[in-house]
Amino acid sequence: MVAPSLDILGGQAVQAARLLERFKHEPSLTVDFLPINPRLPGVLRKLQRIKYVRTVVTSIAYVFSLLLRVYKYDIVHVFSASYFSFVIAPTPAILIGKLYRRKVLLNYHSGEAEDHLQRWQRTAIPTIRLADIVIVPSEYLVTVFQQFGLSAKPIYNLIDTDKFRFRDRNPLRPVFLSNRNLEAHYGVDRVLRAFKIIQHKNPEAILTIIGDGTQRQNLEELATEIQLRNTTFRGQVDPTRIAETYDEADVYLNGSEIDNQPLSLLEAFACGLPIVTTDAGGIPYIVTDGKTGMVVPRGDYVQMAERVFSLFANPANTKQMIELGRLECRKYSWDAVRDGWLDVYQSLGNDKRRAALVEAKAETSASV
Repeated sequence: MVAPSLDILGGQAVQAARLLERFKHEPSLTVDFLPINPRLPGVLRKLQRIKYVRTVVTSIAYVFSLLLRVYKYDIVHVFSASYFSFVIAPTPAILIGKLYRRKVLLNYHSGEAEDHLQRWQRTAIPTIRLADIVIVPSEYLVTVFQQFGLSAKPIYNLIDTDKFRFRDRNPLRPVFLSNRNLEAHYGVDRVLRAFKIIQHKNPEAILTIIGDGTQRQNLEELATEIQLRNTTFRGQVDPTRIAETYDEADVYLNGSEIDNQPLSLLEAFACGLPIVTTDAGGIPYIVTDGKTGMVVPRGDYVQMAERVFSLFANPANTKQMIELGRLECRKYSWDAVRDGWLDVYQSLGNDKRRAALVEAKAETSASV
């Protein structure tokens, strides 16, 4: 499995760690992990702290690791984001996998897929076609890939429901949570502006922002500018402790402009938080408006605040919504996704064995 380690905290790293943990308990599989961001020893580790230099030295170490290790395995399971990340992380793994004539499974996760494939058609699409199979976590991405003549199979993201404790929120408190990387396309600024409206009506309301990123300073300045109170930027939280932050909150807010299948929404379902979210990307495929959550148009922070008020005004409806969200989570449990993953691995392994038999027969015929 080739993916970001938890040193790069994000959905891909978390999902890779969860799958790896489960795969290691499957007797039919022998699984290992190769990080796209290897930690270098000694003096080289210091180079990884220098901007731009770290990209070069880490990429060299990563490609060298691929060359040394990929040939030992039958299948290369490659996690993928988009844009430049697609070039420096999955592309070398795909090319080296094909160099060693190994089966390549491309596990594409980015909600920016449509824009990525549109802008990078000449390079991204031919590279993706080299993979033996493309797995995506949502029907939304299946549809996007079809627009570019690419076939993809959906297997949902994995949520370890045992680690996310469901809590009955009765009565519902005005304690809000946002758990996204602090990047522009995740719309955390809309969450802040919605919270301003909420706090005007309920001065005691509390908001916790989990995550870090390039927009953190701008967002903190915005919170000061619009005079938010009881608003905490907690930064990154260790994945082993993230369930605690959900347990502390009562309502989950998400303002994405671009998205696919956010793990944070699934985690909120599992913990019993009612969700108010935008309709970005694949979100309507997992959150049904008025049934499992509240869905508003992208950028509409005013409506986001209004839908929050409706949660408090209609407790019976909100309770039903929470229960339906909890049921929705079953689709993302290991029991639900396990067979899909094992079938894919089995199919790729059989293809490789058949190819090896054909090659062996051809060589025997040639020698005769």
